[in-house]
Amino acid sequence: MESGILTDKRILVTHAERFMGPALVDAFRRQGATVIADNDDLGTADAINEVIASAGDIDVLVINLAIAAPTSRLTEVEDDEWQSVFATLVDPLPRLFKAVLPAMMERQRGKILLMGSAAALRGMKRTSTYSAARGAQLAYIQAAAVEMAPHNIQINAIAQNFVDNPTYFPAEVQSDPRFQARLKREVPLGRLVSASEDASFAAYLCSDQADCFVGQVFPVTGGWINR
Repeated sequence: MESGILTDKRILVTHAERFMGPALVDAFRRQGATVIADNDDLGTADAINEVIASAGDIDVLVINLAIAAPTSRLTEVEDDEWQSVFATLVDPLPRLFKAVLPAMMERQRGKILLMGSAAALRGMKRTSTYSAARGAQLAYIQAAAVEMAPHNIQINAIAQNFVDNPTYFPAEVQSDPRFQARLKREVPLGRLVSASEDASFAAYLCSDQADCFVGQVFPVTGGWINR
């Protein structure tokens, strides 16, 4: 990948200290971007409007949202679990889009990239709430992308799993022999995708080199999604 592909880009990254946030911020800055690293919870429309207003004009919005994934059995999922997961992963999306799109539409350019999960693409036991929320994210992205494409605004998503990050694969998980055996068994790559590999791909999708993608969901899973 060419160096400096994000020069002169202003990129807002949400939940910048969680999930893929640290790696994204680092990769974008190394590619020349001005990065606004936000760590607000984005729990209300007012909070989101304040974040967008404080960021000023942005060329790219990277929606990086994370929550500890519940592992409730299907028959034991309570309303509170369902509502809290959707409140964190899904409810911010229309609010963020409503806040950021008018300026992008006026300029007739912009990009939005969602850092999502491949849990939405392959069934896993005891992940019904989390998978449903991640699936809702991807469906929203695809619909929004088609609507915004005529305005030269590209909206896409990365759907990942088995990517090194502190939220879902902390050091204590990675060092567990049972997890190491699972990696060898379930992931054709035989290891986690590195944070820098994932973030470098995200940087490409945020660049002008990726103007042709509309509503694409890109699995980054080390081959896990193909098993």
